[in-house]
Amino acid sequence: RLIILVLISFPLFTNAQKTKERKGEFYFSWGYNKEWYTHSDVKLSQPELNSKYALKSVHSHDHPGWDEGLFTTPISIPQYNYRFGYFFNKKRGLAFEINFDHTKHIIQDNQQVRIAGTVKGRQVDSTVNFSEGNGFYYYLNNGANFLLFNIVKRWHWYESKNGQFTIDALGKGGAGPLIPHVQNSFFGQANDPGFQLGGWNIGAEGAVRATFVKHLFLEFSNKLDYASYSNLNIYKGTARQAFATYELILSLGYTIQAGKRISN
Repeated sequence: RLIILVLISFPLFTNAQKTKERKGEFYFSWGYNKEWYTHSDVKLSQPELNSKYALKSVHSHDHPGWDEGLFTTPISIPQYNYRFGYFFNKKRGLAFEINFDHTKHIIQDNQQVRIAGTVKGRQVDSTVNFSEGNGFYYYLNNGANFLLFNIVKRWHWYESKNGQFTIDALGKGGAGPLIPHVQNSFFGQANDPGFQLGGWNIGAEGAVRATFVKHLFLEFSNKLDYASYSNLNIYKGTARQAFATYELILSLGYTIQAGKRISN
């Protein structure tokens, strides 16, 4: 009887020694960003006005918000970003991520801009002072707003002996729609500003993530994005534009183990 009891107990004892962990991992983060944009053409069509012309190679800039005073404005006004992700295969380090950047894109005021095309039925090829005082402005100031659906790959770089601190590298890539807030004026004729779906973008991101006490993490990212805007609302017409963006992003996040447990 003693031998039988030992044989029955042995597999139970060995199973108890196996550690189990969740096979999935959910994370979310909030952060802020800084952008630099390539020069771009803005192409405008106003059929009712018999106008079809382009602003050539305009210079644009972002609007960080807190450069005018740190933490002096609500957290949703500066250029922010958030991420929601799920590692569906922790062993291979693969995740799916919803990636949103509230970026601001403003055509620089008081620059000399070449206008070429047809304006009110007349052929033009001239230079104007692009300034609000001269009847011209172009703001995606409530957001150029890049939304991406990313695939994420993670590589472990370092883990402390007690497992409480890790450093990982992440690569991200994806595509998605643009949700700009469009506000502009050309030749003194302003649009009705508002949010809209307005094209598509693709992006790639490289990040370093430091995780503390297994859950809290700080992530620093470099990102390249290409955005193609179309059917943007202007006075009695539409505009289109495409530009590339280089971003620096710093985020604070939290990770939660999820999914079924698996034995190690």
